[in-house]
Amino acid sequence: MTKPMLSLQLYSMRGLGDLGTQLDKAASAGFGAVEPLEGHLRDANNLEAGLVRNGLTAPSAHVGLEALRSERQRFVDACQQCGIGQLFVPHPAPSAMKETKAAWQRIGHELGALAEQMKEAGIVLGYHNKMAGFDRTIGGRYGFELMFDAAKGSPLTWQADIAWLARAQPNAVEWIRRYANVLVSVHVKDQAPDNVDPEEGGWANVGSGVLVWPSLWQAAVASGARLFVVEHDNPRLPFEFAARSYAYLSRFVT
Repeated sequence: MTKPMLSLQLYSMRGLGDLGTQLDKAASAGFGAVEPLEGHLRDANNLEAGLVRNGLTAPSAHVGLEALRSERQRFVDACQQCGIGQLFVPHPAPSAMKETKAAWQRIGHELGALAEQMKEAGIVLGYHNKMAGFDRTIGGRYGFELMFDAAKGSPLTWQADIAWLARAQPNAVEWIRRYANVLVSVHVKDQAPDNVDPEEGGWANVGSGVLVWPSLWQAAVASGARLFVVEHDNPRLPFEFAARSYAYLSRFVT
């Protein structure tokens, strides 16, 4: 069995300034891998140089669906240049997608077709969830189910943002196990206790919140996830968040 890998989502480090500083601090916090964003891939030379300079790898990245629709080859080239093997598409903004059965099926078909095209370039394409798709049923089924049913037979994968899933569903582990056939990666973040530092959006350093990460980690590994990407949507102290979360999680991968 391949050993799980810890990575750091660079969105969490944006408060530190430029990409060079973010990468330097990610490495200083203990990470050997990071997850860049669409904007970083638009300057692949700078990203590649920063990774090399700090001894980091980028096994995965995030790119929006609109960008892949219009500039797919540009991002394929950037991924190949920077050694990125997995590309995840975050759920579209609410204004870009209606919550209907047809809309979920359309995005499933589209992502499935894109996954086929990316596979030909040696890149695994996956969907990254938020609460949408798990927060209400449409004709008795959740949008997430409708989407992956529509993509069935394609190589589309799933990067599970477990904290968003847990905000919508009390049985996150059941979803992880149920969709083990497409699960390849997990976003690791923690839900803060009520009324703790609301400026951070209700999130916390991993290990200091209310989510039971030892059992969630175990379930994700058992269901096939190997890349675990640490994230906080709005950390007040980005470096401290990264360092403390790494210290907590590193015992899971030894």
